[in-house]
Amino acid sequence: MNIASIYPKSSKFLRLLKPYTKLHSSFLHLATEKPNNHFPSSITQIIDFLKSNDKQTWSTNDQLSQSISSLSSDNFLQLVRSLDSYSIGFDFIEHLRSMPKNPDEKSLSFAFQAVFELASRETGGDNKVLEVYEKAMEWGVSLSVNSVTHLMRCLSRYGMVDKLMMIYAELEPQMRNVHVCNVMIDGLVRNQRLDDALQVLDEMLEPNSKVLPDGNTMEIVFSALFRGKECGRCVSEKENLEMVAKFGRRGLFFDSISLTKWISRLCKMRRINTAWGMLKTVMELGGPVEVPSCNALLTGLNKAREFDKMNCLMKEMQEKGIHPNIVTLGISINHLCKSMRVDKAMDLFEKIRRGEINADIKPDVVIYNNLIDGLCKVGRIEEGLAMMRRMRSESECSPGTITFNCLIDRFCKEGEIDRALELFEEMAKEEVEPSIVTVNILVSGFCRHGRAGDALEFYRKMQEEGLDGNAKTYTTLISGFCGVNNVREAMELLAEMKGQCSPDAIVYYTLISGLSRAGLMNEVETILLEMKSAGFFPDIGCYNVMINGFCQTNQVDKAHQLLKDMETDGIKPDSITYNTLISYFSKIGDLKTSSTILRQMIKENIVPTVVTYGILIHSFCSRGELNEAMKIFREAKCFRTTTPNTVIYNTLIHCHCQNNMVEDALLLLDDMLGKGVKPNANTFNALFKALREKNRLEKAFELMDRMTEQGCSPDNITLKVLTQWLSGVGETEKLRRFVEGDNASSSGQES
Repeated sequence: MNIASIYPKSSKFLRLLKPYTKLHSSFLHLATEKPNNHFPSSITQIIDFLKSNDKQTWSTNDQLSQSISSLSSDNFLQLVRSLDSYSIGFDFIEHLRSMPKNPDEKSLSFAFQAVFELASRETGGDNKVLEVYEKAMEWGVSLSVNSVTHLMRCLSRYGMVDKLMMIYAELEPQMRNVHVCNVMIDGLVRNQRLDDALQVLDEMLEPNSKVLPDGNTMEIVFSALFRGKECGRCVSEKENLEMVAKFGRRGLFFDSISLTKWISRLCKMRRINTAWGMLKTVMELGGPVEVPSCNALLTGLNKAREFDKMNCLMKEMQEKGIHPNIVTLGISINHLCKSMRVDKAMDLFEKIRRGEINADIKPDVVIYNNLIDGLCKVGRIEEGLAMMRRMRSESECSPGTITFNCLIDRFCKEGEIDRALELFEEMAKEEVEPSIVTVNILVSGFCRHGRAGDALEFYRKMQEEGLDGNAKTYTTLISGFCGVNNVREAMELLAEMKGQCSPDAIVYYTLISGLSRAGLMNEVETILLEMKSAGFFPDIGCYNVMINGFCQTNQVDKAHQLLKDMETDGIKPDSITYNTLISYFSKIGDLKTSSTILRQMIKENIVPTVVTYGILIHSFCSRGELNEAMKIFREAKCFRTTTPNTVIYNTLIHCHCQNNMVEDALLLLDDMLGKGVKPNANTFNALFKALREKNRLEKAFELMDRMTEQGCSPDNITLKVLTQWLSGVGETEKLRRFVEGDNASSSGQES
């Protein structure tokens, strides 16, 4: 069932909207004709008279009637458009019908077209347009194609979709040219009636259809499909590609510019698969594909790191004779560098340089920059530097800001700040202007290596040269000073930043973190209020930092208030939040509250971490409550994600040894090794001390052998304990073998 069959045709509609038998072709011409504003003096006189006199005087003025009678049909469109008022235009049409000699049908049709245009521009245009339409029906005036499309656009704009579909259904087939169909499709998709719009399109694509879609049709349809839900429903990737195929089977394809535009747009929307499918479908159906469209897809695939598809597309380009240009080769080198295949990129570069791919293509600055950046990212910075020298000597390119930025950034990340500064000075000598990115790279380099003061000094020099920082500059400096506990300077930089650019959430979070670490919680509260007034709200990470700060400064009531604020903001505590609170209450000896918080944590389906259990076990052991510590330890072992670590085992082994429970401590060592947890010198030191107290020499020798087998080197405490013990019982030889890494019990007299 086609869309035209939705509404029954009435004879009144057929009479109104039928095309002119003799004048139809001229109407189609006039539908796209631009208005001529250079009127003959006779038309100007009529317009002036109509505007300056009321309609009662029109019928009594013979000169007006004579002037109107002398007009051609085309003049009526220009005349009525120039009346500038829907009401005057409508009165004028009524005047025409009352004249003894009525203008011909074509003249009236053009007059109605102009009145449609005037009505649509006025307040309450929806009602006025329909009033004009109803009058045309009542008077039996046939409308031109342009009048119909204007009416359809108005109905679409006013959301009157049912009336729009009714009018389209009443159109004679001859009136449904591609322009009318495009207006109909556009109106439907704008009103979220995508399926109805596609039904109109299907009629156009039928084998016997006399109205074929054009480039505008494709533009309207694909704009709607790619907007998806905005046009009424979600559209699958499969539907998109089927539509490309539908057009393609009728020999309709995007031109190179449009295809490139759509592929680029899809890639920017991260719909890489749709872009890939679109190009592949066009290729398979024999549509025209040129290198810019391939480059657009290659760029998107490269950004998405879809390297296999990139290789596949390059192969297809070669098979179909689509020759790469300098952009293609630049994308290829960038792709090879991103996938860490820098040597392959260098090989391709040499082929380009020698003219083996195309004698007319020479490496440009983009290719050099990609290679230099690729070499830097794999740690081959000296080769990157050499490539910049080659760039100067072997090509017509000169290193630019981006070239220097790549090298300076890598030197900063390697900690070679002085060499980065040498390159910066080289930029000045070569009159290469640094960008704010250059400044940010060096500021970040200084701050990363604890040189916040040098970073600020460098930035001040840049300011003197007219290069002011941006949000990233100030964020880096503030973070750098917070990192070296110079919160005062960080606060001054925040005040300065407000005069340059608006602080963002990262800046506020950085300051809150630094102030919290410094214990300046009053200042934290001030910054928090400022942050909220600026429209930013703390996330879970920021809340955790503040809660920890209040706990560290024994302001647990304020930490509790933050928990309430989190609940109000809809932010749930995470394992870090709970660990912070458990740590605080354990530290002050309130293990009952710590245990309650642990139970609450588990109840909220937050799996305790090894840190959680470590805090509690250490606290119970410190208070001599070994049974409670072991109870927590056994509970920890029940969770797959919280295998006790070396620190927890050491804490328990040490506590057992202090309580003369050496056998239990040795069992813990066995359990530790069985779980694959590696012991360290502290583990064995606690056991050696306990065994010495009980003079269990044989067990000590066994333990020495196990320590050697585990590849655990003795530290000063180990050597001190064993030297004092073994030398006193004449076992220095075993001590020597142990120190040299051999088994202590391999030979010699046992005691």
